[in-house]
Formats: sequence, structure tokens, C-alpha cells
Amino acid sequence: MTRPAARVLLLWLALAGCSKEESSRPAAAQPSSDLPPDQRDAEMLGREIFELVDRAVDYKGSHRGRPAASFRQMGIDSLTSLTVRRLVNLNREPVITVAFRRPEARAVTSCRGGKEVLEEAAINGGRFSLMCTTRSGEQPMHVGRSD
Repeated sequence: MTRPAARVLLLWLALAGCSKEESSRPAAAQPSSDLPPDQRDAEMLGREIFELVDRAVDYKGSHRGRPAASFRQMGIDSLTSLTVRRLVNLNREPVITVAFRRPEARAVTSCRGGKEVLEEAAINGGRFSLMCTTRSGEQPMHVGRSD
């Protein structure tokens, strides 16, 4: 095989690998605009919590069962343009809280979840429960795929 042909083949394999990786991930669709505001906010926070819990559990698994003490230790920013992220370990298990930085205009101000969100999502086709703080207090909310 010639060098140019080998390069094209390697490039094609790399691109094929990327597309396969993306298709194996759960769909990260934006919350539907026809959802009530509280559900839309919870869906947004839920996607972020799911990803962070997954990464925290992965970190713990690759560090001999020791959980990360902070997001910084995991190489993750605790602030985004929209949210503030908090990590607490209860009984050596991660509990992630994600809150909106500007909660005044939101129906849900924050949500939290632990490794149970991964288990529940695996069992329920992508749906899982979070404990969310709304203007009227804390309440469980179900987020994720609804198909």
C-alpha cells in the first residue's frame, strides 16, 4: 500500500471511530421547548449531573476505590457559563449538585444526584430521578428520555 493510500485509510478509520463513539453515547438532545419551565430546567441540569456522576464514578474506579475530593482533582471546572458544580462524597460515593448561576429567572434553581442516576438510567431506558430545589422547596423530578 502506498503512503498516501495508507494515510487516507488511517484518516477514514479515525473518522469512522469518532462517529461510532458518538453514536454509542446517549442522545443529548436539548430539552423540548414545549415542556413546562421547571421540567426544562431539570432536564438541563440532569444531563450535566449524569455526565459528572459518570466521570466521578469512573475516576473512583480507576483510582483503587478512592473518590475524587474535588472536581479540580478530576480535571473538571466547577464553574461553567450557566452553572456552578459541587462534589461531595458521602460514604465514599459521589453526590453531585449543579445549580444555575443566575437562579432568579429559573423555575428550578439546582438539582443533585449520585451514582444511583446511572443505575436508574440503565434500567429505565435513560430516565432517572433527581432531587431538585424549586421556588416551593425540594422535590424529586424525573428527567431523561421519555420514549
